[in-house]
Amino acid sequence: MPELLDPDAPELQVLAALADPTRWRVLQLVAQDGEATATAVAERLPVSRVAVVKHLGVLDRAGLVVGRRQGREVRFAVRPERLAGAARELDAVAARWDARLAALKRLAEAPDPPPGEPVA
Repeated sequence: MPELLDPDAPELQVLAALADPTRWRVLQLVAQDGEATATAVAERLPVSRVAVVKHLGVLDRAGLVVGRRQGREVRFAVRPERLAGAARELDAVAARWDARLAALKRLAEAPDPPPGEPVA
C-alpha cells in the first residue's frame, strides 16, 4: 500500500511551512502585494522584522517564496507552482481516502451472510 505522504516529499515541506498561522499570514501578505520586503510585511503584523525574516526563510526553503536582492533589500514573491503541487498531493490523498471509505461503507451496508457461511 502506498504511503499517504512520503516524509521526504517536497509537498510535505510545503504543508509543514504553512502549518504555522503567522507564516501563513506572511505568505498571504506577500501574495497580496505581489512582492514584499520583510520590513513591509513586519509593519502589518504583530511580530518583529527578525521574526518575519525567519518565517520568510522557512517559506523560501519550502520553495513557497523566492527572494531577489534589490539594492540593500530582498524582495520576496510567491511561487504558486509549489502550492499547486501540494494541492495535487492533497487531492490524491483525499481520493485514496474516499475510495477506502466507500469500500468500508459497502461492507457495512452489505446484507449479513446466512448463518454458517464464511464472511468474505
